Amino acid sequence: MIKPAKLRAALVTACPPLAANPDKLLVFADAGIIAATGGPSPSFEYRYQLNLILLDFSGEPDRIFVALIEWVKAYQPDLVTNRDLRNTGISFEVDILNDSTSDLAIKLQLTESVVVSTDDSGARTVTHVDDSDEHWTAP
Repeated sequence: MIKPAKLRAALVTACPPLAANPDKLLVFADAGIIAATGGPSPSFEYRYQLNLILLDFSGEPDRIFVALIEWVKAYQPDLVTNRDLRNTGISFEVDILNDSTSDLAIKLQLTESVVVSTDDSGARTVTHVDDSDEHWTAP
């Protein structure tokens, strides 16, 4: 999976205090599913809920959400273009700790397609589909 690291990097860029305190941003995947068909190729799709937790966050949540939406538009655009996913694909919770800090939990429903091809010699090539572009990129 490549999207969790890309999103983490985008949020750290948008909120520099996260770079100084990387342990304040937790990123993990839950409820993962591998969706594959019975076809000849072992290609598949990762489907999972990505969880982000910002601990003791003292900044403006808008800064995080703007960066998140920009990232989603680039890497998982169906979360903003598909009506059903727009209503359920991104959710959040906030625990207010005191007057200046809170814990912010964000959940995104993500997918990543993986294409597996085999050449004439039997060697396999695994390629992750780059949703930010119209072409394939290798991992």
